[in-house]
Amino acid sequence: MEIKLRKHDILPVLVAMFMMVALCPMSALAQSKRITGKVVSSVNSEIVQGVNVLVKGNSRRGAVTDGEGKFSLEATPTDVLVFSFIGFKTKEVKVGSESTFNISLDEDATQLTELIVTGSRNTGRTILETPVPVDVISIKDIMGELPQIDLAQMLAFVAPSFNAVRSQGGDLNSHVDPVQLRNMAPNQILVLVNGKRRHTSALLITETAVGSPSTTVDLMTIPVSAIDRVEILRDGAAAQYGSDAVAGVVNIILKKGTNKLTASLTGGGYANTGGQAGALTKSGKPDGFNYQFDANYGFKIGDKGYFNMSGQITQRRPTLRPFVNDWGFFDKTYLNNLRTDKAGNPVITNPELINAQAAGNTSQIAALTTETGLMTARGLTKADFAVYAGMPAITLGSTFYNAGYEINPTTTIYSFGGASYKYLEGFSCYFRRPAQTDRFNYLLYPNGFRPQMTSNTSDVSNTIGLKSKIGEFSVDFSNTFGRNTMRLGMVNTMNASLGSNTPVNMNLGTHQFSQNSTNLDMSRYFKGVMNGLNIAFGAEMRIENYKIIKGQEESYAYGTAGIVTVSRDGLLVGPDGKPLENASSVPIVDANGNPLAVEAGQQVTVKSLSSNCQCFAGFGPKNERNEFRTTMAAYLDAELELTRKFLIAGAFRLENYSDFGGVTIGKLAARYSITKTLSLRGSIASGFRAPSLQELNYTHTATAFVPDKNGIPQPLDVTTYPTNSTAARVLGIKGLKQEQSRTYGIGLTYQPAPGFEVTLDAYQIDVDNRIFRTSYFNASEVGNNYGEVIGEGEAQFFVNGADVRSKGLEAVGNYTLNLQKGKSVTFTLATILSKNTVLNRKVLDLNVANLTSEQIVGKYLSRDIIGQFETGTPRTKLIGSVMYRVNKFNAMLRGTYFGTVTERSVSSDNDGNFYDQTFSGQAVFDLSFGYDLSRNVKVSIGGSNIFDKYPQILRSENQGFYLYSNNQQGSNGAYYYGRLTFNF
Repeated sequence: MEIKLRKHDILPVLVAMFMMVALCPMSALAQSKRITGKVVSSVNSEIVQGVNVLVKGNSRRGAVTDGEGKFSLEATPTDVLVFSFIGFKTKEVKVGSESTFNISLDEDATQLTELIVTGSRNTGRTILETPVPVDVISIKDIMGELPQIDLAQMLAFVAPSFNAVRSQGGDLNSHVDPVQLRNMAPNQILVLVNGKRRHTSALLITETAVGSPSTTVDLMTIPVSAIDRVEILRDGAAAQYGSDAVAGVVNIILKKGTNKLTASLTGGGYANTGGQAGALTKSGKPDGFNYQFDANYGFKIGDKGYFNMSGQITQRRPTLRPFVNDWGFFDKTYLNNLRTDKAGNPVITNPELINAQAAGNTSQIAALTTETGLMTARGLTKADFAVYAGMPAITLGSTFYNAGYEINPTTTIYSFGGASYKYLEGFSCYFRRPAQTDRFNYLLYPNGFRPQMTSNTSDVSNTIGLKSKIGEFSVDFSNTFGRNTMRLGMVNTMNASLGSNTPVNMNLGTHQFSQNSTNLDMSRYFKGVMNGLNIAFGAEMRIENYKIIKGQEESYAYGTAGIVTVSRDGLLVGPDGKPLENASSVPIVDANGNPLAVEAGQQVTVKSLSSNCQCFAGFGPKNERNEFRTTMAAYLDAELELTRKFLIAGAFRLENYSDFGGVTIGKLAARYSITKTLSLRGSIASGFRAPSLQELNYTHTATAFVPDKNGIPQPLDVTTYPTNSTAARVLGIKGLKQEQSRTYGIGLTYQPAPGFEVTLDAYQIDVDNRIFRTSYFNASEVGNNYGEVIGEGEAQFFVNGADVRSKGLEAVGNYTLNLQKGKSVTFTLATILSKNTVLNRKVLDLNVANLTSEQIVGKYLSRDIIGQFETGTPRTKLIGSVMYRVNKFNAMLRGTYFGTVTERSVSSDNDGNFYDQTFSGQAVFDLSFGYDLSRNVKVSIGGSNIFDKYPQILRSENQGFYLYSNNQQGSNGAYYYGRLTFNF
């Protein structure tokens, strides 16, 4: 008998096989015996639940104390048991001849804080001892309780200063989630993995939540199962880590564990109730179903090394959030069969009408010449022409490893890295209506079509390094390589100018970004200098490469489907002797109303059919790029404890770019302990960010939709030109300059009791020459024969549009209350109150003949872009959660509040009132429940946005691609999930 498995059957089969193998009983170890016992606190003899009891050197053999503080496991007389729990000193006990143990653990307040590696090169520094704010988020501990399944969204819902705005459409904006810190742009946050710079995505996101074109690291390419914790440094750190660390640093620390298998299987979906939009939405069924399988396992390499590896398989279905509009789907020429081809032959677009006329059915004839009548005859509704927003469909596979081996007591070789592949199909295009004659082909799409954009992304990275000692100095020498390649495509599309021979699926081109960093870092701790001095210094060489590789020719070509090549002298007429008609069915005549006189060989554009792929033009030869950059840097970093209470720190960095020259930046920070539990801290830093290679070289033609006088979005082809182009030079646009920043911070830390921590920090970040994108310039506005440069479309550019300021106040509080009988409650409350301001709009003296100075200012940095930066994202974000644990059961409730958002418009009514809109604050709640089925298997269920809260609807004048605002919780609604977690 032959058995065939379909693609979507493979994952469940693999999971089932895995569970069968993993749950098989293991043979008992020779000479092992059952060890039982109880663990209490040495202070008050209270039982301690949740203590890890492991056999030293074998993490697969262990137990966790239950609600009565008891444990049981198998061990041999030669084994050593290790007892560990946060807030207590670790204790080791040899088994020997005993079978029952009563263990008392000594409390240790220092165990309540984690040692950190980000923001301080003193490896003994804890989270409350740093002179700048650092959040430490244990991903391995919280991933089982969170509804979110990817790292960016996890962090966005536990760290208030961190954002990952998930776009629900808009060309390529939904293909990578841009990450932000302190409401700054995504390219002003530096992402590290194990302290090494992570490469960004090849994609340049042109429309971010803060209005700035930006690159970002695609955190989805790193499997969550590989991550031990994430350290978020909320402070300017360019002097310590280099360019991009203007707003702060996110350092992802990978797992090192061995002989322990952890895995999880998660499934979930969205309720899709449609919100409060009524007839504007299409009633939907639950959608967005996703499935994810994660696994992590570590191998020992002898007694001195480890090799930890992780894998992830993800499949997400799309969420469809249609906007059912009424923009007129069929025009009169379509309904009445008035269209002709370029040769003047009639094109029958309404055959139903022809049949009714042949039958002499007058009532049916009357009905079929109306839009409603034809839609009824074809079984269509307005929903069939709806614009689709929503989350894209994603298929993702990724793997990561982390390895190290101790060559001798002072030398360790290490390596880590991974590879991933992601296929994404998103909703980013307007529906092409049959009434749009320049983008229509009856043979291919008689009722119009909805293009969809795809991307195939491969991502690889590898770091190899050596840690050793040279005298008293610790040395770390490493090389890190990373490459992100994104092949762009479009399905269900066409190039109208090619006629019926156009492909309907197209390769638009490939973007690729590569980065190689070589680092040498040295440090030494001088115990005898005052109360301790840590010195670190090093150098870095970084090489970057950005490529745009052209797509297939049909994706960017202008064809001849609408062009007539005259065969002989005469008049431009059709077979009926009447003048040929253009795409709007208007006769092509001379000034006297007569047919045009033409000559043999002359080419006449009869139908102005849209060129390029709909809705995103392919990248052609004029867009191709292959650009390099080399960066050299050296730094000095020092931390000095003047007294036990007073710490000062400083960093100094020299950096030289092959295309932007050299720069010197620095940082000073300090912390003063007023009491043992209360400290003040502050910092001041300068920063430098050169424009990315993507910002410098990106060029592309896209279709923008601008509302006409009736509020109906109409297509407009817009080309983004680089600043070194002819189009920029003729207009007077200058080359991009570097962004320079200054960061100021002051705060306090307070620990009134063990397990209770509070931090409060205020900051201000000033950035000069912030990069934005201009509005559109067309040839008639610019004059000066600008049409010879840009043609019929419009042009826009990346420019240093303004000096900006971001400031805010951050507060984080955590409190764990251990109750009797194995119960505990953990409270967390965190918030950010922020404000972004454009300090100074920068406008050049442009060569524009037909616009006023005020109009030029409005186009150079438009009010909607300013609005995106200043008020386009919530200025207040509040996260509060309660985690309750009792024996094998746990529950988590978390509330997230997104503050008000104001979206500014460039359109206005006849009285000059802009169509601005303010959206009230939104609160959403997440809930999860977990239960330990056994020591090895845990089940959890829950949901995100459990009360199905949708944002406010956009005002009618702003309803185009989106129906809802996308800058708070998004319009996906409630999400519910279930998860199985395995530990062996």
